[in-house]
Amino acid sequence: MIRPVEWRNGAVVLLDQRLLPVQEVYRVYRDHREVARAIKDMVVRGAPAIGVTAAMGIALGMMTARPRELDRSFERICKRFAATRPTAVNLFWAIERMQRSFAAARGRSLEVVREILLQEALAIHEEDIANNRALGAYGAPLLPKRGTVLTHCNAGALATAGYGTALGVIRAARESGKLVTVLADETRPFLQGARLTAWELKKDKIPVTVITDNMAGHLFKSGNIDAVVVGADRIAANGDAANKIGTYTVAVLAARHGVPFYVAAPVSTIDPDSKSGDDIPIEERPAREVTHLAGEQITPRGVRVANPAFDVTPHDLIAAIITDRGVARAPYTKSLAKLLKATPRRSSTIAKRTSAKKATRR
Repeated sequence: MIRPVEWRNGAVVLLDQRLLPVQEVYRVYRDHREVARAIKDMVVRGAPAIGVTAAMGIALGMMTARPRELDRSFERICKRFAATRPTAVNLFWAIERMQRSFAAARGRSLEVVREILLQEALAIHEEDIANNRALGAYGAPLLPKRGTVLTHCNAGALATAGYGTALGVIRAARESGKLVTVLADETRPFLQGARLTAWELKKDKIPVTVITDNMAGHLFKSGNIDAVVVGADRIAANGDAANKIGTYTVAVLAARHGVPFYVAAPVSTIDPDSKSGDDIPIEERPAREVTHLAGEQITPRGVRVANPAFDVTPHDLIAAIITDRGVARAPYTKSLAKLLKATPRRSSTIAKRTSAKKATRR
């Protein structure tokens, strides 16, 4: 299984997604500041993967924190990661989990604090993979036995700790014997669909066809799309979902042509503090991502450029939201709240914390 982020020998290891599909390069980070920069520069991307990486980065940063400055160092490190990508709520969810672990470890020895933080980060990593598989199992029955599924951006193994959310649903459908094929929007300007989704589906031998973003309408009208599955970076309490720019356009097309539009994301992507999509901050990315392609300038110098990284799909365009705790349907204010209250999978976290405590007693 593709693992875009891992902890190896006291370092954070990231698959550099900027270089795919031409080069498969794993970068080793031993400084938390470099990990934060890697998130901001999109070495790693995708909301769940960002959360996992931030947790590991915080654990890494605390490995060199001085005993007398422990609280101050932890607060500074958390703020550094919180400033990297404002839209992905999984980032803040992971930071909050690390903060709770740190608070619970207060008064313990420095070695114990570091070990508890590391074990929490590793638990977040393992839980994400398990949650993605659960999400895939819930979503697979929604796809047709045979047909074509459109996806936008990359919500696969590369966007998570492994297996994927939207692509996890597709993988689970294939594993159950369904003969679904994939249409991957190229997803300008960063080309996550053309570069990343196509790369990992090809690796898994799942039939995939890449289309440019402006071809989707024609293919909907021609009756060549049976379902849409996308990921999300933040889901508001009312079901409005923020995802890569261009997702809203696909949702409108799907509604116009009577094609079900599904959002697949773990419960950690749901933000109950965002009452609607209007409360979700939209990250503005550098203009160069639009003005240049593969290092070559493609627009005239001096022209104004807008580059919002995300848009928000209103809840009334979403047929269902697939999570690791079940499938939510309208009215989403009720169904999402119910999922948030459901008992989360915490077995791996508990096991790791137990082993960590045992280790510190030796």
